[in-house]
Amino acid sequence: MSWNKKRFTNLLTDGWIRVFRTKRKNETTLYELSYKGRRTIGEVYKKLSGEEFAETEKHNPMFRPRAPYTDVVFRNYIRKINMSIRKQRRDIQNQTSPEDDL
Repeated sequence: MSWNKKRFTNLLTDGWIRVFRTKRKNETTLYELSYKGRRTIGEVYKKLSGEEFAETEKHNPMFRPRAPYTDVVFRNYIRKINMSIRKQRRDIQNQTSPEDDL
């Protein structure tokens, strides 16, 4: 995935980044992540850190009663992922640390 001006322009127009400081005499324009970008990155980080995916219709539209077939397939996979996360948490909690034996 190469970096080009079109991709940068798309990030700017789609609201993923915004201008932090406009160009001045010999200083370049500085950009920062927008609220949308920070929020998305935060959610991805939480998922990578082991937070469960939402399984409610309110927070995840894939769990609607009349969801398309692809959403049903994905929600079944999400349930498997969440079960795996819960199992890992239980396994960690069930392990005893050396300090507990003292």
